[in-house]
Amino acid sequence: MKRLIFILPIIAFAGLAAFLGYGLTQDPKELPSQLIDRPLPEFALPGIADEPGGGPGLASASFRGEPRLLNIWASWCAACPQEHPVLTRIADEGFPVYGIAWKDKPADSRAFLARYGDPYAGMGSDFSGRTAIDLGVTGAPETFIVDKKGRVRFKQIGPISPEVWEGQIKPLMQQLRAEA
Repeated sequence: MKRLIFILPIIAFAGLAAFLGYGLTQDPKELPSQLIDRPLPEFALPGIADEPGGGPGLASASFRGEPRLLNIWASWCAACPQEHPVLTRIADEGFPVYGIAWKDKPADSRAFLARYGDPYAGMGSDFSGRTAIDLGVTGAPETFIVDKKGRVRFKQIGPISPEVWEGQIKPLMQQLRAEA
């Protein structure tokens, strides 16, 4: 009995150490998305234009026909100005970039785009944050790659760096364009 009392804490400690050791081998930045290989959730958002109704807006129905990037951003986002030149480069290389201004006032979104440039082919305002919830957004910026059929194929959490663009996203976009 005394031996069992001595061994149980050692077994418990070894189990806890193994559990925590496994956790240390995982990448904390990697958050799997439940949307991968599933259709983009339905949404219809108003635009951010300075006119009644906010302008054209953005809807999930727009994500058919060719692969597109859907970037979730905000003027209050600290990393968004860092990512913005890469988004401009992506658009300049002929890959369509669409944006959702998340929990951002349209006037603030317009001021951000006036300052940094507008790489977006289309823009929606998700002031309530409901669409971001449906997308599983955890913070800005986040970017989704949507294929020709409107299915989410990739999710980038955090800003897109030139290395991520060249090494991961651009090859996937080229592959998706080549698919029949």
